[in-house]
Amino acid sequence: MDLKLRPVMDCKYDAVSLGEVMLRLDPGEGRIRCARSFKVWEGGGEYNVIRGLHKCFGMNTAVITSFADNEVGKLMRDLIEQGGVDTSLIYWKPTDGIGRACRNGINFTERGFGLRGAIGCSDRANTAISQAKPTDFNFDYIFGKIGARWLHTGGIYAALSEQSCDTIIEAIKSAKKNGTIIYAY
Repeated sequence: MDLKLRPVMDCKYDAVSLGEVMLRLDPGEGRIRCARSFKVWEGGGEYNVIRGLHKCFGMNTAVITSFADNEVGKLMRDLIEQGGVDTSLIYWKPTDGIGRACRNGINFTERGFGLRGAIGCSDRANTAISQAKPTDFNFDYIFGKIGARWLHTGGIYAALSEQSCDTIIEAIKSAKKNGTIIYAY
């Protein structure tokens, strides 16, 4: 089966992912409601795929997302970089310091035990990526000039806002025009 992937030498990235990356807070063995400390990770449906492609298969990957330009956003960038994913395509949105202009999404995830499944609680209102517009990213540069063989995005990000849908549509149009394979779930 020939997927007609762009040649490796024509692309900086094997794969890029467009979506929300959240700060994941893990209470360890305890419950969220009783926790007094948390371990911190990065995560998000679209991002997890791109990180896995890098860690498992050694692919050169990048994430297309937006963060509030504050210390939490910088922590998330650092976590992504520790995962080996390129962060140069992040759009940094100015913030007012209290979260009215924009904020970074957070997700609390507690582990399941026995038959009880894991429990998650997300806080993603007014996030920088939910406000991102197609013009915040130069998709023709990403998919044309520097090149990406695959674009991954999904319904989780698409459901955040009307702008998210518009941003996905513009990314897909540019990716398709430049011969990038698209995987949207």
